[in-house]
Amino acid sequence: MATADVVVMGGGIFGLSVAWACVRRGARVHLCEAARIGAGSSGGIVGALAPHVPETWNPKKAFQLESLLMAEGFWGEVAAVSGIDPGYLRSGRWQPLADDAAVEMARGREAGAAEFWRGRAGWRVVKSPPDGWAPESATGLMVEDTLTARLNPRAAARALVAAIRTKGGVVEEGRVEPPAGVLGPRRTAVVWATGMAGLEVLSSEVGRKVGAGVKGQAALFACEAGARPQIFAEGLHIVPHQDGTVAVGSTSERDFADGSAVDGQVEALIERARALCPMLREAPVIERWAGVRPRAKSRAPMLGPWPGRDRHYIANGGFKIGFGMAPKVADVMADLVLEGRDGIPEGFRVEDSL
Repeated sequence: MATADVVVMGGGIFGLSVAWACVRRGARVHLCEAARIGAGSSGGIVGALAPHVPETWNPKKAFQLESLLMAEGFWGEVAAVSGIDPGYLRSGRWQPLADDAAVEMARGREAGAAEFWRGRAGWRVVKSPPDGWAPESATGLMVEDTLTARLNPRAAARALVAAIRTKGGVVEEGRVEPPAGVLGPRRTAVVWATGMAGLEVLSSEVGRKVGAGVKGQAALFACEAGARPQIFAEGLHIVPHQDGTVAVGSTSERDFADGSAVDGQVEALIERARALCPMLREAPVIERWAGVRPRAKSRAPMLGPWPGRDRHYIANGGFKIGFGMAPKVADVMADLVLEGRDGIPEGFRVEDSL
């Protein structure tokens, strides 16, 4: 078996994206997934690529903005190479405004978007359209942003696997260690993108907790909403997909016995979504999903060298924002492991969670 330049452990969105970024630069890449591609939270159904609010700017928000702006080119190339549509569309987002205070705050953020988003996307207060999709707004107004995008998580994972293989990379499922012969004596870099399992191993090695899992539950409706904008209302993301479905999510549960079990919380979520969105009131639910998302102690992605392990690196902790952050995370990690260039921003380093 041929020696790899980069071995990626983990077949979630960070692992697949890092593998793709490396293989497209000509590296020999071997990806190993312990269970199946998208077995963890990356195999979910929501796929909301939504920005932080454009105010109190910081490195995390700047990194996310750059990643969201990269996404169209990133996913377009993946689709072209793989022949699989990942379901990407920069569809925008509507957020109903409940009262005058919310309207005032939203108008204040218009100036922030103009400054920080640099004219590449907009955030503005508009009248709510009476089209049967938008939730009722007590003020008759909503925020419309043009930066938010959607992605079908499972289709995106399939597309990345196919693109990696088309470029000569190897993707293996059911493997917890790299196969013999893949690791070179000194040159091979190993990137650990193993979600909750990786956070637990790192916690054990450093002797303190570096992160935790947060369970989320979501639902998928059979509803043809086309290219309508996403909705964010009362803490819910309502996301139309290209395959005639609408995803709704998600809960955030710190205490749970079974991370993969759906329960009454998802039923409450379904009822709230139906109350908010007229088009969902009669739409059948075709899937209920639950999974545990890795949340690093810093609450930002955890990127960089694994402490005490030569040529081993970590790409983890994409809590709620993993798909949106993936293009830039992949780029930064490829820079680091292939060229030794460290572009990891403040707050994203492994040591920030130690």
